[in-house]
Amino acid sequence: MVKFSKELEAQLIPEWKDAFVNYRQLKKHVKRIKLARKPMRVSDTNYDFGRSIFDSVRGVVNTIYSKLNNGGQKPEIAQDKNRVNGREDGEEDQEGGDEDDEEQEYENELVHLFSEEDEIKAFFQRLDDEVNKVNEFYKTKERDFLERGDTLNKQLQILLDLKRVLVNRRRKNLAADMGSGFFSRSNSSSGRNSDSFESQSEYCDSPIESQREDVIAALEKNGINFVNSATSGKTKKGKPKMAMRIDIPATTPTRTISAVTSMLWEDLVNHPKKEGGGEFINRKRIQCAEKMIRGAFVELYRGLGLLKTYSSLNMMAFTKILKKLDKVSNRQASASYLKEVKRSHFISSDKVVRLMDEVESLFTQHFANKDRKKAMKFLRPQQLKNSHMVTFFVGLFTGCFVTLFSVYGILAHLSGMFTSRTEAAYMESVYPIFSTFALLSLHLFMYGCNLLMWKSTRINYNFIFEFQTNTTLKYRDAFLICTSLMTAVVAAMVIHLILLSRDFSPHQVDMIPGILLLFFIGLLICPLNIFYRPTRYCFIRVIRNIVCSPFYKVLMVDFFMADQLTSQIPLLRHLESASCYFLAGSFKTHNYETCKSAKLYKELAYVISFAPYYWRAMQCARRWFDECNTDHLANLGKYVSAMVAAGARLTYARQPTQLWMVIVLLTSLVATVYQLYWDFVKDWGLFKPKSKNPWLRDDLILKNKSIYYVSIALNFVLRVAWVETVMRFNIGMFESRLLEFFLASLEVIRRGHWNFYRLENEHLNNVGKFRAVKTVPLPFRETDSDG
Repeated sequence: MVKFSKELEAQLIPEWKDAFVNYRQLKKHVKRIKLARKPMRVSDTNYDFGRSIFDSVRGVVNTIYSKLNNGGQKPEIAQDKNRVNGREDGEEDQEGGDEDDEEQEYENELVHLFSEEDEIKAFFQRLDDEVNKVNEFYKTKERDFLERGDTLNKQLQILLDLKRVLVNRRRKNLAADMGSGFFSRSNSSSGRNSDSFESQSEYCDSPIESQREDVIAALEKNGINFVNSATSGKTKKGKPKMAMRIDIPATTPTRTISAVTSMLWEDLVNHPKKEGGGEFINRKRIQCAEKMIRGAFVELYRGLGLLKTYSSLNMMAFTKILKKLDKVSNRQASASYLKEVKRSHFISSDKVVRLMDEVESLFTQHFANKDRKKAMKFLRPQQLKNSHMVTFFVGLFTGCFVTLFSVYGILAHLSGMFTSRTEAAYMESVYPIFSTFALLSLHLFMYGCNLLMWKSTRINYNFIFEFQTNTTLKYRDAFLICTSLMTAVVAAMVIHLILLSRDFSPHQVDMIPGILLLFFIGLLICPLNIFYRPTRYCFIRVIRNIVCSPFYKVLMVDFFMADQLTSQIPLLRHLESASCYFLAGSFKTHNYETCKSAKLYKELAYVISFAPYYWRAMQCARRWFDECNTDHLANLGKYVSAMVAAGARLTYARQPTQLWMVIVLLTSLVATVYQLYWDFVKDWGLFKPKSKNPWLRDDLILKNKSIYYVSIALNFVLRVAWVETVMRFNIGMFESRLLEFFLASLEVIRRGHWNFYRLENEHLNNVGKFRAVKTVPLPFRETDSDG
C-alpha cells in the first residue's frame, strides 16, 4: 500500500507545492510525540507476570497531574492525560529490581509527561499555521479567479454585442444592394489591418442607425474603449465619430507587419488615421477575439479545477494527520479540530464550484453550439493512457537495431568497404544521409530521456511548452520513434551493402539513401492520422515559426526548438551535401567534386552555419520588441558572437593560415565564455552568490547537489570541443568523418543535458510565482486602460 505522503506528492500541483500543507513536517511532529511517550529505560518487556505494585501510585500521580493542567489546555488535548505513560495493564516491572531503580523510573515518566505535552502543543501550533497558510492561499486564488470570471463575462457580452452589430450591418448592406441606393459602397471600405474601426453617425435618423447607437451605448456600458472620440471630428449632426480598440496579439506575420506599420504611422502622424469612412467592425478581428475569449475560458476552467483539487487534497492531508495523532496519543483529540478545519474557507466556500458550473454553461451555449459533449472536450481533455504495446515495440525495435547494426559491421568488414579502394565513394554517397538520421535519432533519444527525467522530478513540461495533454508526446513514444527510425536506417544500410557486394549498378544502389530520405519527409508531412500526426504537425508549425522569425510571436517551445537547431548544424550540413549529391546527379557519375568545388555550395555552407544562430537572434529581437527587456538584447549578442565564431572556423577549414587560426581562437574563446556565462547564470539560474547551496541556487529539484557540480564541469568540457578544429589531426577520410560524427554527437548529448536544467529553472520560476495557469490576453481593452 502506497504511503499517503507519496500519494500526496504524486497528486499535488507542482507549481503550488509550497502552498500545500507540509505533511512531512507534521508527520515529524507526530513522530516526536510518539517518541516522547516511550520511556528512556525499558525494563524486560514480559507481560506474563500480572500488574505491577506501582501501577496504583502511577495512576494517582497521573490523575493529580491531569487536574493541575486541565485549566490551561483544550479539552480535546487533555482529556486522556492519564494514559500517556508507556505502560498498559498487564505490563510488569522486572523482578528483583531495587528501590532506587523504581524511583528513577517514576521520575522518568514524569519527565516524559511534560515532554509529550510540549510536543502536542508544538504540533497543534504548527497545524494552525498550516491551516492558515492553506486558507490564505485559497482565498487569494479564489479572488483572482472570480475577478477573471467577471472580466470574461464582460468580454463575452461585448463579443455578443459586436456580433449583433455585425449582423445589423450585413442587413443594412443587403438592403442597400437591393436598390435603396441610400448607402454607397465607398463609405464602407476600410483598411483591414488597422487596430481601430470608425463608426460614422451621419445617418442617425434611420432605424438601423438608431439600433447601432443603442448597441454602442451597450458596449460603452460594458467597458469597451472608444479611442480618439474627442479629436476624430464630428458628424453633420454634431455627434463625434468614435473608434473601438480591439487588441489582437501580433502572432502572425500579417499582424506583425500591420502592428509595426501602425506604430510607425502613429509616430509620424499624431492620429492613427485620417478622417474618412471606416468600417465599424472587422469580421476577421471578431473571429480572432472570439478565439481568444474561448481560450481564456478554457484556462479559467482549468485553474478552477486545480483550485478544487488543491482544496480536496489538503483536506485529505489534515484528516490523515489527525488520525495519526489519535493513533499515537491513544485519544480522540481530532474530532473537534477537524470540525474547525471543515468550517474553514477553503472547504466551506462553494464559489469555485458555482463558477465552474457557470463557465460550463456559458462555454456550452456560446462556443460549442449548445453541445455539452463537445464543450467538455475543450474544458476537460482526456489524457491518453499509456499502452504496454508501445513498451513492447520499443524493446522489439531496440533488439532489431542492435542485431542489424552487428550484421552491418560484419558485412562491412568482410566486403572491405572501408579500404582505400572503396572508402571515398562509400563515404561520399552513404555517410551524409545515414549520419543525418543517426544524429536525429540520438537527439530524439536524448529528448526521451529529458521527458523521463522531467516526469520523474514533477517538472510540468506540458504547461511550460503549452502542449495539449491529450496529444503530447510521452517518453515511451519518443523512444519508439527513435528506435523505429534507427532500425529502418540500419536495415537500409545493410540492404545497400548487400546490393553493392552483389555487383549491382552503383548509381542504382546509391539511390537507396535518397529514397529513404524522401520516405521520411513524406511521412513527416503525411495528412493521414497515423504515426503521431499532432506531434508531426506541431513540429512543422514550430519550424515554420523559427524560419519566419521575427514575424511570429515567440513562445517557449519556439526558442527552445531553435536552441536545439543550433546544436544540429552538422546535420544541416549533411542535408546540404546529400541534396547536392542527388540534385546535381553525382550519384550517377560519382563525380564528387561537383558539389565541393562549386561556388554556390561553398556560399551555402556559410548560410547554413549561420541560419540557426540568426533565427535565434531574431527571436531575441522579437522578444525585446514585445517585452522591452534588455536581457533579450544581451542574449542576441551571444548568438551574434556564435555566428562570427562559426564563420571563422569554416573559413579556417578552407584557408588554414596562421592569421585565420588566431582569429578562430579569439572569436571562439569570446563566444565560449559568453555561452558558458549564459548557460550557468541565465539559463540554469546557478552561481547565486548568496545561495544556501554554494555556487548553485536556493531551490534544487535533485536532492544530490554533487550532480549539479558534475553537470557544470561536463557542460564546460563539451562547450570547448571546438578546439579539435584548430588541432587538425592528420588522419584518413574514414577516421576524419568518424571524428566529425563523434564531435557532433557530443554536442547533441550536451544539448540534451542542457535541456533538463533549462526547464528545471523555468519550472522553479513558475513555482516561485505560483503560476499554474496560462494568462490569455483579452481582446477588448477596459475603458480606463488608456487613461
